[in-house]
Amino acid sequence: MPLPKDILIKRIKNELKECKRNLKHHFVVSDPRFEKLPLEINVTLVDTPGPVWRDGKVGHRYTHKLKIIITEDYPYQTPIVRWKSSIFHPNIMPPEDGGYVCTKLLDGWSFKSNLLAFIKGLEILLSNPNPQSPFETDACTRAAEYFNRHPYTPPKMPEERRHKPRIIENGKD
Repeated sequence: MPLPKDILIKRIKNELKECKRNLKHHFVVSDPRFEKLPLEINVTLVDTPGPVWRDGKVGHRYTHKLKIIITEDYPYQTPIVRWKSSIFHPNIMPPEDGGYVCTKLLDGWSFKSNLLAFIKGLEILLSNPNPQSPFETDACTRAAEYFNRHPYTPPKMPEERRHKPRIIENGKD
């Protein structure tokens, strides 16, 4: 039995506030007034390294786009996730193959799960491909074969991407 709509909307709003407070990522909700379900949340992961295939070799991308769809059965039903940006990963399908995300977070989803923990789990999955458990698509199988031979090590964030503290002297910037 789903949550009453007013309680569900309140929970989703609270979870999004928690995400915005604790993550540097960008969130855009399809219905900012939260009147219609399913609700689509477009997420842009920023400063999060993940593998991409460029010019015949693995490179790194620091900004990733995905869509999270929350139905009226949330939180009893897992959020639906679709990857929207290019990716070279055994556990994340490229958008042209459907953009599905294979994650144990969805397997272990419960009423107590939330969007913040889920997105943090996606960050970890992105930088830690599991070539032992790929999707059975050509792109994911190629990524698994590659990462079985060459384990992926996410790069340290380039200095220019890090948020530098502002120095304030005598109350002036």
